[in-house]
Amino acid sequence: MTISASESSTTTAADTVGTLLRQWRTRRRFSQLDLACEAEISTRHLSFVESGRANPSRDMLMRLAERLDMPLRERNRLMLAGGYAPAHPERPLDAPALAAAREAVETILAAHDPFPALAVDRSWTLVAANAAVGRLLAGIAAPLLAPPVNVLRLSLHPRGLAPRIVNLAAWRHHLLTRLRFEAEAAGDAKLLALHDELAALPHPPGPRPAAGPSAIAVPLVMTDPASGATLSFLSTTTVFGTANDVTLSELTLECFYPADAQTRAALIAGERP
Repeated sequence: MTISASESSTTTAADTVGTLLRQWRTRRRFSQLDLACEAEISTRHLSFVESGRANPSRDMLMRLAERLDMPLRERNRLMLAGGYAPAHPERPLDAPALAAAREAVETILAAHDPFPALAVDRSWTLVAANAAVGRLLAGIAAPLLAPPVNVLRLSLHPRGLAPRIVNLAAWRHHLLTRLRFEAEAAGDAKLLALHDELAALPHPPGPRPAAGPSAIAVPLVMTDPASGATLSFLSTTTVFGTANDVTLSELTLECFYPADAQTRAALIAGERP
C-alpha cells in the first residue's frame, strides 16, 4: 500500500472577496440578510464587502467562511483574495507533520483486510488501498490502473469494474448522485466535469432497479474475479472531522463490509494461502 501526494491550492486573478462570497452565499442559499445575521454583522456592511466598497478584516473573512461552511481550500482562496495569508496549511501526505494521520490511515486500511478499504482525495483519486482491494482488481485493464487512478472511473468504466458489478444500474445511480452532491456542495468544477464524463460512459439500458423493502442501504454486489462468487458489500465513509490541514480535510476513507455471511466467508477464505 502506498500513500501518494495530493494537489495544491490555486487561486486566480479573477478571484475577489465579493465574487467568492456571493458565489458561496448563493450556493448555500443564503440571502445577504441571512448571512449577515449568522455572522453578526450589518447587512449594509456585508453589501459593501460584496461590492468591494469595504475591505473586510481577516477575522471577518474567517467568520463569514465559517458561517458559509466553506471547505478549507476555499477558505484559503478567500483569504488570498482579501490580501491575507492562507488560514489553513496544505502539506503533502508524506510530510512529517502529517505522520500521525498517515499512520492512522494505514492502520485502518490494514486492519480492515480481508475486507476492501481505500483512501481517496477530493477528486476521488486513489491515495492508498489495502490488499483486499488489489485482489478485487485482478484482470482490470492496465490503463485504468495507471496512476493517478480515479476510483469512480475505475468503478463505472466498461473496461473497469462495471462488467463485474451485478447491480450496476443501482450502484451507478448511487455514485453519480453522490458525486453531483459533492461537486455542488464544494463548488468544484473538476468534480462536475468528472460527473458528466462518467454519466456519458456506456452502461446497460433500462431503469434503475428499486431497492427492496428490506434493504437498509444500496449494496455493492459484484463478482469475485478469482472464484466467480457473488460478493455483496455495504460501504461506510470516514473523514478526519477536526482537520485543520487542507490535504487532511479532503481525505476520505471508504471501507466495505460484508453484507451477508457468504461474502464474509468468501473473503476470509480468499485471504488464506
